[in-house]
Amino acid sequence: MKNTYGATMASLMLVIFVSCSSTEYPTTGSVQRIDPRLDRIIAPGTLPEILAEGFEWSEGPLWLPEQGKVIFSDIPNNSIFEWSEEQGLKLYLKPSGYTDTITRGGETGSNGLLLDQDGALVLCQHGDRRMARMNAPLNAPAAEFETLTGKWDGKRFNSPNDAIFKSNGELFFTDPAYGMEFRYGDSLREMDFTGVFKLGTEGSVTLLTDQLSAPNGIGFSTDESSLYVANSGGGSGSIWMVYDVAPDGTLSNNRLFCDARAASDTLKGAPDGLVVRDDGIIFASGPGGVWILNPDGEHLGIIKTGQATSNCTLDAKNRYLYMTADMYLMRIRLR
Repeated sequence: MKNTYGATMASLMLVIFVSCSSTEYPTTGSVQRIDPRLDRIIAPGTLPEILAEGFEWSEGPLWLPEQGKVIFSDIPNNSIFEWSEEQGLKLYLKPSGYTDTITRGGETGSNGLLLDQDGALVLCQHGDRRMARMNAPLNAPAAEFETLTGKWDGKRFNSPNDAIFKSNGELFFTDPAYGMEFRYGDSLREMDFTGVFKLGTEGSVTLLTDQLSAPNGIGFSTDESSLYVANSGGGSGSIWMVYDVAPDGTLSNNRLFCDARAASDTLKGAPDGLVVRDDGIIFASGPGGVWILNPDGEHLGIIKTGQATSNCTLDAKNRYLYMTADMYLMRIRLR
């Protein structure tokens, strides 16, 4: 007797497999392997995929696990976009970083994006020069913002750039002048330095360091004992620094983690946003694309995007690294 049930199930499984297979996206760039240990992170032959394009300057990607999508800033256009496998590219929020009615130039939109302990969207708002929370659900975004902090010692921030929450709810963020209309030469600057700050859970703001010329990307080691900070140029150069983090959140033992100054002379880009994976591997945008570093600061390789690359984030299962690179949103498959 013919097993029609088995044949039907085999056909059904084939249909399910085909319908669930991912769309093919155009690939670009390359992966430079400096250390063979990189093969355990990215399979040989894997290339970055282009998911969307046409942005002025894409930044600040954030994975929303419950929605199964990535959102990211387009800073000059004062917008946030979303992308998912199912629905592709959509406008998520506008305005995202500048809410005043006075027209101004420069990079006005949001930059770094993150979720607080309650799952609300927190934004580094360049134009409004503050750290803010969106007072709307993630699945129904609206330009309704609450200021978390906009000043230190009575002075307005330059333009908060990137941020990370500690598990106790403290917010650490960087404040270069890239979002000012005339950047470091802007007459509206109220601080004569660029700093790394901490917003305490009770609302106090602490200056952690003012010794970096352009503090940018920021992230904790997996045990939160170390803080990584990218510096994207100026007097301090293209470097990543690492600091010991005390229980009260203060920093000490500042030291060079990785030096990109030689590479920045020949490759597009500079140290910018970064993300730390659960196993301590650091994906850090830098000259040429995204640098892959281990917790000892050893340089394992570069995901070369072919573009000046601003930032990156991981999905909830660490299957893909999503990258914002100039006019593109990209991703690469991880092992």
